[in-house]
Amino acid sequence: MEPQLSHQVTDSVATVVIRHPAKRNAMTTAMWRSLPPMLDALARDPGVRALVLTGEGGTFCAGADISTLRGAAQEPQSLAVAAEEALAAFPKPTVAAVRGHCVGGGTQLAAACDLRLAEEGALFGVTPARLGVVYPSASTRRLTSLVGPATAKYLLFTAELIDAGRALGTGLVNEVLPEGELDKRVAELTRVLVSRSQLTQAAAKEFADGRTDRDAHWSAQARGSGDTAEGVAAFLERRQPRFTWNVSASG
Repeated sequence: MEPQLSHQVTDSVATVVIRHPAKRNAMTTAMWRSLPPMLDALARDPGVRALVLTGEGGTFCAGADISTLRGAAQEPQSLAVAAEEALAAFPKPTVAAVRGHCVGGGTQLAAACDLRLAEEGALFGVTPARLGVVYPSASTRRLTSLVGPATAKYLLFTAELIDAGRALGTGLVNEVLPEGELDKRVAELTRVLVSRSQLTQAAAKEFADGRTDRDAHWSAQARGSGDTAEGVAAFLERRQPRFTWNVSASG
């Protein structure tokens, strides 16, 4: 099978799969390049309310395909940053479902997701110090915001791998699941995510990511959405709300 990214949409959840099993799902230049347009199309799809990023088989992503770095180190890195930023900017909730190795560019992608769930046995690492590569500033800031300066420096200085339990303790991972339970838990979580107000989620995502100039925008969206009235009515009537505001149609 050619290295590629594939996706499918089921029950309002888009699942993007990293497929390069011959090299532990390492990302080629073509794969990095293909992720932003794929995400853009899924962001514009009103039928998509959440996104899961995962790897084929027993590993998430072992980073960049090192063979693509020889003689052209800057292009793959710039493409990786563009892919990371496109994932971080995706306007709907994103979940990284991690098995096995999540290293280098794999951790870069996982950190760009909103939430990270890992199976026991997963390993995480940020490894540019093994190659003499300067880790991008935006990626460093994102990692630091998740795990704090001390842990970010440890990961970057040593290039050592940490297990899922330690990743959970640092805040890099939200939950660790026993072997065989990851898919079930991801399905449970995404069912919850797609049932909630996309208006609340989109605004919270921007605010949590540091946007401080959008209060008026989101207040206007809330006034015109009907989601608040529906949420209150559903609570009083003891039923599940039917939220209709969709970020794909909001402009």
